[in-house]
Amino acid sequence: MNYYKTVISSIGEEVQSLLEGGVLILYSDGAPPELAEVSVLHRVEQASRDVPRIGSLLRIGEDSAVVTAVGPTAWNKVSELGHVVINFNGAQNAERPGEICVTEIDHERLFDGMKAGTVIEIVDA
Repeated sequence: MNYYKTVISSIGEEVQSLLEGGVLILYSDGAPPELAEVSVLHRVEQASRDVPRIGSLLRIGEDSAVVTAVGPTAWNKVSELGHVVINFNGAQNAERPGEICVTEIDHERLFDGMKAGTVIEIVDA
């Protein structure tokens, strides 16, 4: 199943430093400037009402990570507002209600592979 598919339109100035800390913030196009500088702005192409299962794959371009937890408000925020915090910490329980936790990833390689036009999707493994 394809839960979510979106395309990167721009990458904020602070995204690389947040990724070094294991965090990636997504916001739909049109986010205020103070949010845009810390976020990957994107255009949603498809969003399912079904919450991704644990073990689903988050794909960002050529890289992928396994979903380990979905906070109680995260899916509503991402499917309705295009906003979510992705935490690459592999946690079994989301620390914040609006975050999706996934397995750790090489953040430098991930950042280097992200650009306008890169597809982000969450799919069944």
